[in-house]
Amino acid sequence: MKLLPYPIASAIFLGFWLLLNQSLSTGQFLLGASMALIGGWALAALEQPKARPRRPLAILRLAFIVSADIVKSNIAVACIIIGFGRRERRPGFVDIPLELRDPYGLALLACIITSTPGTLWVKFEEPAGTLTIHVLDLVDKAEWINTIKSRYEQPLLEIFA
Repeated sequence: MKLLPYPIASAIFLGFWLLLNQSLSTGQFLLGASMALIGGWALAALEQPKARPRRPLAILRLAFIVSADIVKSNIAVACIIIGFGRRERRPGFVDIPLELRDPYGLALLACIITSTPGTLWVKFEEPAGTLTIHVLDLVDKAEWINTIKSRYEQPLLEIFA
């Protein structure tokens, strides 16, 4: 086993340790360095598959789409909380069949869905490839399936395929 299997991650961990403790003392540095070393070993023990993102333009396009969707969703959830529209809200679950199987693509999809107000990643059943999400105001399940598949899954397939 290498002494520093992930030197960049260990350096970042040490930097955060020192920032959080607001100290550059020798003791904090040694303690942070030992924690960073252990953290690097723990990360190596996970045996993560190599990430192979492709298509930088698809990454930028996806980032723009997600940013715009998060802003729109914030406004929609704020309107629900404030009480605009005064119609009854129907929260619900949506099952979405996914083609995406790359672990990094799935992790990014989980981040996108969960960071968008009003939606939450509930579970992913790997054998069937079915994603279950919770929606705060579920009007049309088919629309949600189409949104996730076309706006998020398709670019992620381009990036991680």
